Amino acid sequence: MKEAQEEATEVDGSAKIQNGGRGSSGVVQYKWWIKIALFTVCVLSGQSVATMLGRLYFNKGGNSKWMATLVQTVGFPLMFPLILMYLPSKTPSKQQQITKEPSWITLLMLYTFLGAFLAADCMLYTYGLNFLPVSTYSLICASQLAFNALFSYFLNGQKFTPFIANSLVLLSFSSTLLVFQGDSEQTAKISRTKYIVGFVCTVAASAGYGLMLSTTQLAFKKILKSQSYKVVFDMIVYQNLIASVAIVVGLFSSGEWKDIKGEMEGYESGKVSYIMNLVWTAVSWQIFSIGCVGLIFEVSSLFSNVISTLGIPIVPVLAVVFFHEKMNGVKVIAMLLAIWGFASYIYQHYLDDVKEKAEARIANRQVDLTEIRI
Repeated sequence: MKEAQEEATEVDGSAKIQNGGRGSSGVVQYKWWIKIALFTVCVLSGQSVATMLGRLYFNKGGNSKWMATLVQTVGFPLMFPLILMYLPSKTPSKQQQITKEPSWITLLMLYTFLGAFLAADCMLYTYGLNFLPVSTYSLICASQLAFNALFSYFLNGQKFTPFIANSLVLLSFSSTLLVFQGDSEQTAKISRTKYIVGFVCTVAASAGYGLMLSTTQLAFKKILKSQSYKVVFDMIVYQNLIASVAIVVGLFSSGEWKDIKGEMEGYESGKVSYIMNLVWTAVSWQIFSIGCVGLIFEVSSLFSNVISTLGIPIVPVLAVVFFHEKMNGVKVIAMLLAIWGFASYIYQHYLDDVKEKAEARIANRQVDLTEIRI
């Protein structure tokens, strides 16, 4: 019994999505898909809004990279009500009794590592968003799926198939293609050197994010070993808390905190707009975090990244509408390659689902034949 329950806690996320949440009843399946849908909405809406607000911050006169980085993590107190909702009962369940909780030292090391990693990754994303047009930035971020798949192969036992390999190649080409676009778009605002720096920082941030997602999935499976949503919210809060502390230290060490007041007063849209931009950026990133970590918990890190990649067409379209950025031929081709890569990955999941259903039917027939013979 113990071995069976331990195996249940280590079910691979890809198997969960292939099963479509099919469990012992239709109600379980229905509730599972609702949770996946809600997490997906959180990822897509939070990511799109936060990215647009981040670009708006720089467009309207914001200059502090540390402040732009801080708002990506400092909204973690929004998770406190959710943690209270999922407080464990005083009487531990059978699963809690069987599963040994990790020591506080282990948890401290885990959250410190992830928090410090998150702070560094957010700073890289900030440099990318500051130096690149937001449409170019979002398309380069699609490469995080390729990096995540690579790290998942080594850390999470993710299997490669021709369609997944095709997906990774297309996403890589999609990002690389943007290096070779003409200078006409960015020369009016930024130098070619800053463009290259922004590109390198965004690619590095995407690689770091892919590694962090795979590490988070591995932590859920090997260290936390829990089926509680409280664990998900704890992961968000402590990881963001440590990241925020590290970023605040950087903010004061760099001396940028002295310029915040002047930056606020010189903001084109006024002080209120400046504050509201930072507040809603922080809220949006926390909504994204809830959806992202929730999908890792329910399915896998790679699936979470795929959903994030699904938002590729959203930000460039919004950038054209609100920031009047140009969608040149290179960007259009890069977007089509990214969408094609995403479709290849989803099609592989479809094939896996069809194969699983066929194997289940064969197994049921064999059981029926055995019963008839008996």
